[in-house]
Amino acid sequence: MRELEQQTLALAGVAQAARMVDQLSRTGSYPAQFLQASIHSLFRFEAEDAAAVFGGVAGVKLGLDTLSSLLANQQGPEQRDVNRYLFALLHLERRFAADPEMMRVVHSRLQHASFKAEHFSDNVGEVCHSIAGIYGDTLSQLRFRIKVTGSAQHLQDRQTADKVRAVLLAGIRSAFLWRQLGGRRWKLVLQRRRQLAVCQTLSRGLGVV
Repeated sequence: MRELEQQTLALAGVAQAARMVDQLSRTGSYPAQFLQASIHSLFRFEAEDAAAVFGGVAGVKLGLDTLSSLLANQQGPEQRDVNRYLFALLHLERRFAADPEMMRVVHSRLQHASFKAEHFSDNVGEVCHSIAGIYGDTLSQLRFRIKVTGSAQHLQDRQTADKVRAVLLAGIRSAFLWRQLGGRRWKLVLQRRRQLAVCQTLSRGLGVV
């Protein structure tokens, strides 16, 4: 898989997280297949490529469609929060990567949580609760925090809040992967058209998921 395709899939992982944070915070609902793909990306420590991180390209289709709209400037006012979450995740990842001790703690705790994810995969709420605890103890302590807006009713619901934090950590994982693969914010401007074409091709190749 070409470098730009790899970067696009990783960035789509960030976009997918941003989209789900927005949906969860506003409606309390979520697309189960994409939530599972994003959550389980946290436990694929030795994936051979970006697609494998999400269990295949289909696992990040929601992110590809979201990213396509962003790159094509087709997003309406209602999508502003999605864009805000995406760029906030990219910024928070840089703060996270500058703290090697925090990175070590997160990695260690995710390895421990992977047992629960493997044996209780049908209980996404339990897995998200474990991941939310990791996020709360680490990234939530950084000076820069992602402000999630939406319905107070849903954000005050513990299970929804757990899913939001778990998805945010999945977004950080994708942002870290994106940077590892050579992704940079300035490249988003220079490669916008090329990346949009790759994004659309990857999504179309999946058909309706």
